[in-house]
Amino acid sequence: MSEPAATTGAVNGAPRVNTRRGTELFMLVFSAIIVTAALIVVEVSQEQTLTRELLFYGVAFLILYGAAHFGVRYFAPYADPLILPLVALINGLGLVMLHRLDLAPVVGAPYTPKQILYTTAGVAMFILVLWLVKDHRTLAQYGYTCGFVGIALLALPGVLPASISEANGAKLWVNLGFISIQPSEFAKILLLIFFASFLVGKRELFTTAGKRFLGVDWPRPRDLGPVLVAWVLSIGIVVLEKDLGTSLLFFGIVLVMIYIATERAVWVGLGLTMFAVGAIIAFNLFSHVQVRVNTWLDPMMRVADGESDPGYQLRTGLFGMAHGGIPGSGLGSGMPNITPLSFSDFIIPALGEELGLIGLMSLLLVYVLLMMRGLRSALAVRDSFGKLFAGGLSFTIALQLFVVAGGSTGLIPMTGLTAPFLAAGGSSMLANYVLIALLLRVSDAARRPQAPAKPKPKQAPIAEAHTELVERPR
Repeated sequence: MSEPAATTGAVNGAPRVNTRRGTELFMLVFSAIIVTAALIVVEVSQEQTLTRELLFYGVAFLILYGAAHFGVRYFAPYADPLILPLVALINGLGLVMLHRLDLAPVVGAPYTPKQILYTTAGVAMFILVLWLVKDHRTLAQYGYTCGFVGIALLALPGVLPASISEANGAKLWVNLGFISIQPSEFAKILLLIFFASFLVGKRELFTTAGKRFLGVDWPRPRDLGPVLVAWVLSIGIVVLEKDLGTSLLFFGIVLVMIYIATERAVWVGLGLTMFAVGAIIAFNLFSHVQVRVNTWLDPMMRVADGESDPGYQLRTGLFGMAHGGIPGSGLGSGMPNITPLSFSDFIIPALGEELGLIGLMSLLLVYVLLMMRGLRSALAVRDSFGKLFAGGLSFTIALQLFVVAGGSTGLIPMTGLTAPFLAAGGSSMLANYVLIALLLRVSDAARRPQAPAKPKPKQAPIAEAHTELVERPR
């Protein structure tokens, strides 16, 4: 006897379609097997035995993603069946590395119990969003409100005193004593809603061509206003909050969503040129930007005795990945605890050391699959707002991963962002689970079968034989 949720019939006469929830459950179990095996390898390598924590972490993983699965099954039954298992695998591998760091002498450990608590809160938010947001198109009605609140959240750490907003040289936090919140993580979702609704209503503003020069139809000068505002805000984030990562993420989202809406690469070229000009100006005016760039250009630079070494973190991370090589040193057999912030900003080099190039590339491919499934939902959904919104959500994951991986491997200057679902952190975990819930809501709408169109009612035949002709009097 088949489960009613596995093959859901539809409302209003729509055909019965396999919802693939069974596939999702199977992939979640497969993810749990991989994570459990990795935890066993870590404990055997470090402790030479198995501890009680292994049972606790394994049960917690099953309960959390079992609850997430049933939330999707009942609130978004047609959603993509691979998105949640991919998230579970990434989150599980992050838990494995945090547990491995807990077994090593790292300042601030243990991290794994806190991460499980954050994941529990994230899954609860995930289910709550699926329950509250019945239709993603209703979010477009609150576009300007979301934009105003999102900009306010972005600016909040910059206007607060450094004593409650600054950490590791960047003003990203709102520290209330008992809890610390990173507002930019939630601002990115609100701004995505605003950009999608704005571009749906003002698409002609960006598609109207101006003068043609060098074979390119350039935008009209009066149409550059929204991009100029986004550029000023992104530069303001660099100046006031000393946060290159959030600035790059914010401006990149704007450019990509404009490109999705217009399919004109000239907007991307103009935006990147403007960002490069702003970055050069910020480099020449502000010392903290110079430190980040100089560390990126020369992580081996020497410093005087007694001075802080800004290149130490990047240097040790690169040395760790070089030590791991292609096959890796093995889970529990490396020394990732030497690198500062290996539990958050530099968790990718920590995994690269122990899993090697092969394992790190496999992890990045899991992220790529997650992004591709989101883009597939964006292509399949029928409304313009859903296409822009899902495309923006998917690209946010990709750009955030690029900024984090690029900064920790020396490809770009280091930033304050963390790898989604992988690194330790509360605000990032909560915000990214909300993001995945919204992406699944769009995916549910994209894969939900439409009810067949109702046939038009037949007109009553005209009884010509009984029609009386009444002549008007002359």
